[in-house]
Amino acid sequence: MKLIDKDTRFYIDMDLNSKEIVNLDYENKYLIKQELNAPLHRIFISKGQYNKLLEKWN
Repeated sequence: MKLIDKDTRFYIDMDLNSKEIVNLDYENKYLIKQELNAPLHRIFISKGQYNKLLEKWN
């Protein structure tokens, strides 16, 4: 299980062509992969938004 602390960032990765969420995750801000292959786009969200999306995702 990953550690959640002050350096944790929550995010979703969206496919801009299909407009679908392809990944919902969190990671330490120093370990997050910065470059995504097109047409993916990363959107950073709050912990509360992450938890609400996680409920719907599962």
